[in-house]
Amino acid sequence: MFRHALAAALLAGSLLAGLTPALAESSRLALVIGQSAYRSVMPLPNPANDANAMAKMLGEAGFDVTIVVDLSQKDLNREVGDFAAKIATKGPETVALVFYAGHGLQIDGENYLVPVDVDPRREADIPLQAVRLNDVLNTLNSVPSRMRILLLDACRNNPFPSISQSAGRGLALLDTKSGAPGTFLSYSTSPGAEAEDGNGANSPYTTAVLQAAREPGLPIEEAFKRVRVAVNKATEGRQTPWDSSSLTEDFRFVGATDASAANAGPRPVVAKRSVDEWKRNLQGKPIEAANEMIVGDGSVEAYEAFVTLYTAPPFGPQARQWLDLHNRMAAWNEAVLINTVASYQTFLDRYPDSDLTPTARKLIERLRNRPVVTPVAAVANAAIPVSPPVVPTNAALGPTCPCSPSPRKLDTPKRAEEKPAKKRAEDPPNKRAGRAPRYRDPGDDVVVYAPPPRDYYPPPVRVVPPAGISIGIGIGGGYGGGGYGRGPVTSPTQRGYGY
Repeated sequence: MFRHALAAALLAGSLLAGLTPALAESSRLALVIGQSAYRSVMPLPNPANDANAMAKMLGEAGFDVTIVVDLSQKDLNREVGDFAAKIATKGPETVALVFYAGHGLQIDGENYLVPVDVDPRREADIPLQAVRLNDVLNTLNSVPSRMRILLLDACRNNPFPSISQSAGRGLALLDTKSGAPGTFLSYSTSPGAEAEDGNGANSPYTTAVLQAAREPGLPIEEAFKRVRVAVNKATEGRQTPWDSSSLTEDFRFVGATDASAANAGPRPVVAKRSVDEWKRNLQGKPIEAANEMIVGDGSVEAYEAFVTLYTAPPFGPQARQWLDLHNRMAAWNEAVLINTVASYQTFLDRYPDSDLTPTARKLIERLRNRPVVTPVAAVANAAIPVSPPVVPTNAALGPTCPCSPSPRKLDTPKRAEEKPAKKRAEDPPNKRAGRAPRYRDPGDDVVVYAPPPRDYYPPPVRVVPPAGISIGIGIGGGYGGGGYGRGPVTSPTQRGYGY
C-alpha cells in the first residue's frame, strides 16, 4: 500500500515538474484577436484561423485566454480596456500576452491596428477609425504586471486604395528598449516590409510561432530566433520576422522536462557581437549556414558582416535588402521622434525616393504651417483658468522681426463701454512705442507681451481649477508615460503639438 502511494506521489511530482511554468507566475493572461471579415476591402482568410490556433496553444501553455474575432473600433478598444482591468485584478506578477492577426498600418510614423469597420477615404481617417498601437501599449502599461508580450501578425499589404500610394509600407519601427522594462514585441516581418497571409490554414508567422512555442524549456527570445529562421525559409527570404525586447527575466511558453529549468528566472546577459567578431564567426562557412546564423540573430552587426563576405544570390542580395530597409526604418524612427523640419529633411536627403518620401514632405509642410502659439504670462495667485488673448489677424499688427530691438506696440480695440485708459506714469509715450505687442484686460494691471515667433512650442501653462471643478484633456503620447517617445504631429486632437 505504501509502495503504491509513494509511486503515485513520484508520478505526480514528475508531472508537475514537466508542466508549463505557469506555476512560477501567479497568473498568465492572453488576449487573442483575429480580424478577418473586413467590410470595405477583401476579407483576410487566415487571421481567424490564426487566432483559434494560437488560443489553443496558449491555453495548453497555462494561459487564461480571451479570444475575440472581427472587432469594430469600439469593440477593440473595449476588449483592450477589459483585458487591462483583468490584469489589474490578477496582480502585478501576471504575464500578459496580446496576439493580433489582421491588417496593420503606419500613418505619419504611427502604427495602427485596423478594425473590420474602417472605411478610410484619406490618410487622416485612419487615426479616427483605427486603434493606435501605442495606445494599446499605454493601456497595458497602466497596470502593474510582470511582463507584457505582444505578437503582431499585422504587417500585411495596405488594402485601402485611397491611401496605399502615400502611406508607408508595413509597420514603423518601435523600440521597446526605450520604454518600461518587461516588454517583448514581435512583428511578423521587418519594419517597413509586408507579410504574407499564407496559402495554408495559418500564416507563415503563426505557423512558426506555434511550433517554436511548444518546444519544452525554450526561452522566448531563443524561440523567436527559430521563428525568424523558419519564416525566412518558408517564404524564400521574402519575409523575416523582427522583435524588440526589454525583458529583464526569462520566459518559457512550456516548461522544461527537468525541474532545474522549468521555472522562469533572470534573463541571462548575452554579450553583443561586433561586426569584426561576426566576420570571424562566419568566415569559411557555407553561405546557407552563414545566412541561417545571421537571420536567427537578427542584428545589424550580423548582417553587415555577412554582406561583406557573401554576395552570391539569393542570400547575398536578400541580406543587403534587409540591411538597407532596416537602416531606412531606423532613420525614419529617429526623424519621427525628433519631429522637426530639419529631422525630416535629413531623412529626405538620405532617402529621397523611398515609400516614406510623401509622408516626410507632408510632415515638413505641416510643421511649417502650424499655428503660432503666444505664451500667456502666469497670473499671480490665479484660482481660475485664464484665457489667452486673441491674436489679431491683421499682418501689419503682428510681432516685428526678431532682429529688431524695439518691437512696436499693438493697439487693442476698445470696448464700446470702456472709457479711454489714462496714461500711466511709468509708461511714457516715448517708451511705449518701442515695446513688444501687448494685450490689456480692462480692469487688470497684468500686461502680456508677445515674443517673436519661434520654431517650437513652449510648454502649456498649468491651470489649477477651483475646488470642485475638474478639467479633462485627452492628448495621446508615447508609450509608458514618455517611455517609448512620441510620434509626429498628426492633428491637434491626437497628440497636441509636441508638448
